Amino acid sequence: MLALADAIGDGRIPDAEIALVISNISDAAGLALARARGIETVVLNHKGKPREEHDRAMAAELQRVGVDLICLAGYMRLLSPWFTRNFSQRILNIHPSLLPSFPGLDAQRQALAYGVKFTGCTVHLVDEELDHGPIIKQAVVPVLPDDTEATLSARILAEEHKVYAEAVALLLSGRYQIEGRRIIES
Repeated sequence: MLALADAIGDGRIPDAEIALVISNISDAAGLALARARGIETVVLNHKGKPREEHDRAMAAELQRVGVDLICLAGYMRLLSPWFTRNFSQRILNIHPSLLPSFPGLDAQRQALAYGVKFTGCTVHLVDEELDHGPIIKQAVVPVLPDDTEATLSARILAEEHKVYAEAVALLLSGRYQIEGRRIIES
């Protein structure tokens, strides 16, 4: 979220603003950081609520502020089919692997366990399947012989900050087409 805010601030994502930061965790570090930058925040507790009920409350907040694009950043819950349908092709996610490899949790651990020589990160549109939607941008990160989950994660995170901003700028520019699962820059 801060990387996107910085990219907006320095012009890499032109004519954009972060309208709202929503979290389902009341003490999430991103909330305080957003507030410190003057960004409105909302906490929506999900506990004891069906997924769609929580997602409808989230949708109401997003509609209240008139968002054009939803950027998931550290949001670790699956979105309901209702939510993904209602914001179709307007939800982005960043994942720390080169999808379709290593979806879900602990992608860096999966990459190290599998012995891959390269991994990276993927920005994709969110659909009803986990880490599945059309790929917007990817960045490759080599896996070094002495990598730990922490060192690999740190190098991937640096690339995530770059490609997420590029993907948001592309989608907001409207200079792309979706052909099947492919996003073609125009």
